[in-house]
Amino acid sequence: MTVIYVDTLFLLNAMMDYLLLLSSARLAGEPLTRLRFLAGAAAGGLYAVAIFLPGLEFLQLPPCRLAAMAGMLLLAFGGSRRLLRLGLLFLALSCALGGGVLLVAQLGGRGLSLGRGVLYTGMDLKIVLLAAAGCFAALTLLFSRSGQHWGRKGQLCAAALELAGRRLELTALVDTGNTLSDPVTGRPVAVAEGAALAPLLPRELGWLPGRLSDPAGAMARLGNGPWAGRFRLLPYQAVGVERGLLLALRLDGLAVGETRQTSPLVALSPTPVSDGGNYRLLLGGLERSDWK
Repeated sequence: MTVIYVDTLFLLNAMMDYLLLLSSARLAGEPLTRLRFLAGAAAGGLYAVAIFLPGLEFLQLPPCRLAAMAGMLLLAFGGSRRLLRLGLLFLALSCALGGGVLLVAQLGGRGLSLGRGVLYTGMDLKIVLLAAAGCFAALTLLFSRSGQHWGRKGQLCAAALELAGRRLELTALVDTGNTLSDPVTGRPVAVAEGAALAPLLPRELGWLPGRLSDPAGAMARLGNGPWAGRFRLLPYQAVGVERGLLLALRLDGLAVGETRQTSPLVALSPTPVSDGGNYRLLLGGLERSDWK
């Protein structure tokens, strides 16, 4: 008879669910909301425990499993435009994990098993916690090393935008084809999805994202207010647009990894900059000397 400890069962499945949620977000280019990942992972751990409780065996039925997974995804990624993609990634990674566990079992490995569709182990709780720490460290190292090559064209990276004490992290695409620059200083200008910058803006500018399709009107509405000096109009050309204007905001800083630019201009796009929503910021000209 196999003895299953509730605390170990909960921690093991919560840890694995957290790593799966984190990996799904990384692969989809989703911002990392770790507290929400913890909430989703905790829900997954509680579900794993509930399956083994007397009278709750029905929870292992496919409809209940799907409902549990949907609940985890909503806790971790609710509100994301990429929720379906994240769900498919999470499902694929979960299948890969299950297949790996079964392979180890077939090869004679002991200690980690699948029962009723969830992971369980007879190992000591301390060993489980050490294994969790090791998995997390390995995953962090893997993603951090891949992020060191952010300067290559077409590479996704995490960018931190700073304004008046606020900080916002967005997934960015390094695109050397983005040649938008400040005509006064010649410095490159990043292009951000205007709606994505809403959390960075002060409360009195909450109207701004909805007015970006009329940049001249938005600039006029700013008038001589305290934030007017932060904004300017930038001319641009694009496919299908011979002469256009974008409203640009001067930030306090823009950081990518260990590299930082002070007082950068970021043009605010009234439309998404990515068709699939994988990124919300376009960066160009990162090899210039004004990045320190």
